[in-house]
Amino acid sequence: MAGLIKREDIDEVRQRTDIKEVIDGYVTLKGAGLGSYKGLCPFHDERSPSFTVRPQVGRYHCFGCGEDGDVISFVQKLDHTSFHEAVEKLAHRIGFELHYEDGGSGPNREDIGRRQRLLDAHKIADEYFRAQLLTPGAAEGRKFLYQRGFDRAAAEQFGVGYAPQGWDSLLKHLRGRGYTDPELKLTGMFSEGGRGIYDRFRGRLIWPIRDIAGDTIGFGARKLYEDDQGPKYLNTPETALYKKSQVLYGIDLAKRNIAKDRQLVVVEGYTDVMACHLAGIPTAVATCGTAFGTEHIKIARRLLSDDGSGGEVIFTFDGDAAGQKAALRAFEEDQRFVAQTFVAVEPSGADPCELRQSKGDSAVRDLIGSRRPLFEFAIRATLRRHNLDTVEGRIAALRESAPVVAQIRDAGIRPAYARELAGWLGMPVEEVSRAVGSATKRAAQAASAPPGGGQGNGNGQGQGGGQGYGSGRGFAGPGPGVAPLPPSAVLPSFNRPDPRDPVAAMERQALEVALQEPGMLEGETWQRFSEARFSTPAYLAIHEAIRAAGLAFAGDPVRWVEQLLHEVPEPLRPLVSELSVVPLPASTPEGVQRYCKDILARLFELQITRVKAEKMGQLQRLDASADPEEFQRLNRELMQLEMQRRSLRADA
Repeated sequence: MAGLIKREDIDEVRQRTDIKEVIDGYVTLKGAGLGSYKGLCPFHDERSPSFTVRPQVGRYHCFGCGEDGDVISFVQKLDHTSFHEAVEKLAHRIGFELHYEDGGSGPNREDIGRRQRLLDAHKIADEYFRAQLLTPGAAEGRKFLYQRGFDRAAAEQFGVGYAPQGWDSLLKHLRGRGYTDPELKLTGMFSEGGRGIYDRFRGRLIWPIRDIAGDTIGFGARKLYEDDQGPKYLNTPETALYKKSQVLYGIDLAKRNIAKDRQLVVVEGYTDVMACHLAGIPTAVATCGTAFGTEHIKIARRLLSDDGSGGEVIFTFDGDAAGQKAALRAFEEDQRFVAQTFVAVEPSGADPCELRQSKGDSAVRDLIGSRRPLFEFAIRATLRRHNLDTVEGRIAALRESAPVVAQIRDAGIRPAYARELAGWLGMPVEEVSRAVGSATKRAAQAASAPPGGGQGNGNGQGQGGGQGYGSGRGFAGPGPGVAPLPPSAVLPSFNRPDPRDPVAAMERQALEVALQEPGMLEGETWQRFSEARFSTPAYLAIHEAIRAAGLAFAGDPVRWVEQLLHEVPEPLRPLVSELSVVPLPASTPEGVQRYCKDILARLFELQITRVKAEKMGQLQRLDASADPEEFQRLNRELMQLEMQRRSLRADA
């Protein structure tokens, strides 16, 4: 079929792409054993990292939600692209030329993925705006930057540009690069009137808004001229690329430092981000015309490795009423973080950009250094709404502020703030502590109530929470399983292996070795492994798939695992992915070799033990006087098996 990418090229892209390098652009990964990495899962909200990446086999697997796959599926899911578009994006990343089933060098413009076309249009526009900032017509834009303490180097560092005052400057430029009007409408860079489309941004200073991977997906534009009737700041509207609730300005520049310093600073504007970075706070980002919400928190938590081992989120807000309101909105989301949350407010009401202008870089650093816990700010803001000079006002303030104190996660800090609150209110500590304790209990009861008032089934599982593994995407039931698939009457069913069963545990370890280190199966070892008898149904099916696949791709772990995924029954594919990324308990290459040899030796010893038991049974049932030759044969075989067993132990 024309337009289909050749299979061998897909395999080549998969093999040549460093999956860790790609995933590192979205998730902060840390070493988790030799050749394994862990981070917070980008597919679900979690506090402890269970997302594992194994570059050697080119796979990732989350032991929390069950998401798994290779580098292509990762890009598909995170960038919301088709398989075709994901392969093309990765091929472009490594400079690999794809070939297609129609024999051509690739599809024509109409066949190129819409997302990539949109990204290319934004890249061209980004370059155009930056070039325009150096023209005579952009004098007002350069003046704006200079007055705020930003020189040409700063403008280049942050990609600041200028949109000319004409109605169709960018339109003509992109048309000249082969873009059609229907395509351009999808970019959000153009408005539409009775005579067609025209530039959305005109006579404005331009900031490129980039995603975490560094691709430009939208723009923010600042008004420069008095006759501009538009808003002070004008952003790209919602498009297929640009979702303001999922975008943080500056995240592409800050992500490495956020991960390294375990700190995220949230400011309010583009110039504030620039001021912070230039003043030595390279962890600053800003929302784009919306409050810091749930989707932003997901991005932040992944970069911070928000797993309870430290980290801080610092919000900076103006000292006015709007700034206080924004801080309280941020506090409502505080419970989604494990990291400590703080607020930094300049008493004069100056934002970081203004502060840097008037007092220099050190003042910006001092502002961030003066941060105080967000819950303290929230408590004090609550108290300011009441007249504490009256009994009624103090009682009302206690009723409203006690639930705020109750939200403090750290049980050790909570009583201390109850005492602080008592001092601020001028009330007895015991009375305030009782109010906070009652609020804490109410919050706990609300959190433990079933959502929607539904009832559980009494055994800790919901409907469909049995032990079957064929009715779901992964293992159903408790433990580090995976999310369920829709039921299917045509798929085989596999029970979850009991982790307490030593035989099942042994078989699982042997399969982990076979999947991750197929080179260990060569020669006589392959023969022994092929002849091994697995008793656990799920592991037996995977063992049969390995036998069917043979060792054709054993020298290439990525293709090896990919081949096995095609050989096993569909319900077992998540299990294969899981076994292929579980870190092996060794810290050096030599240690891995020793571990693998030991596990395989134990598997083969288990097989010998089974065969010995069978032959011992035959021997016991045999009348030696009636069939002395058979009796002697069985004894010889038992002796040979025992010698093999001892030899295996000696080698291991």
